[in-house]
Amino acid sequence: MVIAMKAITSCPSCGSKKIKMVRGKWSGEYKGQAYTVENLEFYECPDCGEKVYDREAMRRIEANSPAFAKVATPE
Repeated sequence: MVIAMKAITSCPSCGSKKIKMVRGKWSGEYKGQAYTVENLEFYECPDCGEKVYDREAMRRIEANSPAFAKVATPE
């Protein structure tokens, strides 16, 4: 089952109607380890800078994050 996210039409932080879907490079850091997600789609408000990530964007961020890296277990 696929659940579609409703399009965001106003910024949840400032209420601006200018918020729009963008595609770009996203960078984060976890415990001193930098990581990047290329071509990530998310909503961004040009008025206040708020970013809103849908479920797919969060999955891609988590897939690249060292915080969610699988730790090898000894056999």
